[in-house]
Amino acid sequence: MGARDREGLARAVAVMKQRTGGRVFLGGHSYGGRQATMLAAEQPGIVDGLLLLSYPLHPPRKPEQLRTTHFPGLTTPALFVHGARDPFGSHGEMRAALAMIPARTMLHEVERAGHELLPKSGPGDLPEIIVRGFQAFFS
Repeated sequence: MGARDREGLARAVAVMKQRTGGRVFLGGHSYGGRQATMLAAEQPGIVDGLLLLSYPLHPPRKPEQLRTTHFPGLTTPALFVHGARDPFGSHGEMRAALAMIPARTMLHEVERAGHELLPKSGPGDLPEIIVRGFQAFFS
């Protein structure tokens, strides 16, 4: 299933490259973001950057089952947005995993948010914060 999903992502990237003369970015939430990183590791240079929301570092309560074997081959700059209460990986686990990536990375932690990235309380301007962070990271 994952290989077919990555093929679909590659086709979408190809279409976007045909339609624009500018940079092309790829991203996704959870599984979609994982597939985006795997595609970028398999095909270096396919996109100019990655936006990864709630990367599923490991299954909940199974930190020994890391989903990072492809990280050392990831040469695409990547912005990771991660909930502080995400059961798919703690902030410390995410920092350690990102150290395996040879490309430039940034980790933005969302306080009081879980895997769904919906803070339990606080400012409701997360999309704006992500866009600003994306623009700053990729400028």
